[in-house]
Amino acid sequence: MSAGFKVVIPARYGSTRLPGKPLLDIAGKPMIVHVCERALEADAEQVVVATDDQRIFDAVGDLGLLAVMTDPNHQSGTERIAEVARTMGWADEQIVVNLQGDEPLIPPAYIRDAALALVGQDQAGIATLAAKILDVEEIFNPNAVKVVLDKNGYALYFSRAPIPWNRSTFPDQHDIASSSLPHLRHIGMYAYTVGFLQRYCGWSASPLESVESLEQLRILWHGERVLVRIVDKTPEAGVDTEEDLVRVSRRLQEKLALLC
Repeated sequence: MSAGFKVVIPARYGSTRLPGKPLLDIAGKPMIVHVCERALEADAEQVVVATDDQRIFDAVGDLGLLAVMTDPNHQSGTERIAEVARTMGWADEQIVVNLQGDEPLIPPAYIRDAALALVGQDQAGIATLAAKILDVEEIFNPNAVKVVLDKNGYALYFSRAPIPWNRSTFPDQHDIASSSLPHLRHIGMYAYTVGFLQRYCGWSASPLESVESLEQLRILWHGERVLVRIVDKTPEAGVDTEEDLVRVSRRLQEKLALLC
C-alpha cells in the first residue's frame, strides 16, 4: 500500500449553533480554508472539500482549492467522502483521511499519523488516533470517548464509560495513578482505504452504536478491525460555539504573530 494519502473535508453550511460555520472568518480567512491549509501542511497528495452548498463550493474554488458537490441527502460525512472517492475514481487501496471542517487547530502531524498507520499492515482498512488520559475527571466524563486496545494496537471497544474499569480503586475513589494500564481518549480523526469506505457505507447500523451514540462501533459490530495510533496529547477542541470561535481566532492570531 502506497504511503501517499488524500484528505477529504466534509463541509455543510447548516449548523444549529453556528449557521454558515465553514465560511466564518478566522484571522482573515474562512475557517474551511484554515482546515485545508492544515491538510496541505500534512503533505497530503490532494485535498478536497466535500459539500452540498454552492456558497462553500464557490468560496473554496475562488481561493484555488478543490471542492466537489455531493448529494444533499447524505446522513453523514462518511457517506459524503465515499461519494467523492467514487466521483474522483480513486482505487480501492487509496488512503483517504476524513478531516472535520471545524478543526482549524488540528496538528498536521496527526493527519499524517492517521494516514500512515495503515501503511505496511493488512489487518485493518481504517485507522484512528488516541491519547493518554492524564486527568482523572476525563475518565468519568461521558463526552470523552475512551478506547481499549489489544496488544497489537487494534481497538477492542470504544465507550463513553470509564474503560477499562479499575476494580480495585474506582468503586471507592477516582484514582488514575494506581492503574497499570493507561486510559486512552479516542480522537475522532479517521483514515480509510477507499475499499473499506465503500464497504462501510453498505452496512446497517448496529445496536451498540445506538446505545453508546458512537458510530465507530458499527465497524467492530460487523467484525472488522480498527487500528489505533497513539499520539502525544488530545488536540485543542474545534469550533462548535461562538465561544469556540473567539478562542480559535485568538490562537490562530497568536500563531500568525509568531511567524511575522
